Amino acid sequence: MLIGHHIILTGYGHWLPNDPRGSLSRDVFAPEIRCLGEAHYGRKVVQPSRGELRSFSRQAEGKLWFPLLWWDSAERRALMDAFEKVLRDNHLTCYACAVLSNHVHVLIRKHRTKAEEIIGFLKKAGRDALHEMKLVPQDHPVFNADRCHLYKNSVEEMRTCIRYIERNYQKHRLPKIPCDFISPYDDWPNHKKNRR
Repeated sequence: MLIGHHIILTGYGHWLPNDPRGSLSRDVFAPEIRCLGEAHYGRKVVQPSRGELRSFSRQAEGKLWFPLLWWDSAERRALMDAFEKVLRDNHLTCYACAVLSNHVHVLIRKHRTKAEEIIGFLKKAGRDALHEMKLVPQDHPVFNADRCHLYKNSVEEMRTCIRYIERNYQKHRLPKIPCDFISPYDDWPNHKKNRR
């Protein structure tokens, strides 16, 4: 039973479909980067070395239409504020959110709005916010075109995902961005049963 969506938004050019680590893409559609390798669906069992990853990134960067951007504290705060507005306006319950220097993790409770639509709302709001504040070039897409979300089907999967998202700040050595739109997880949809 679907109870949540783990949505991952990646900054433009930072995790390509043929990334040597693997990806959630099955094909490489852009001819400019197809020469860098085939897509591998899912995480590869044997991960590339840092050197291999840097080499791939250098080759890929020269083929991208827009420059790679790294989000500093101002961009990260603007993205968080934009996401908060989307979540509140659409009455979405968010259990975890981490805005990092080149990607975002969000865990949202199942809702009548489809995950694909939520992803579209988040990307548009984030992109618009960075453009309006002149934090990125006006023509920059900000996010990759792909739509990455993982279904969560149990209370334990939700709790594991929350811990994973929360640890990302420490993993990437970034200060946590304070926000007040994250709801404490109450074992939904089992929370009513637990209160009896």
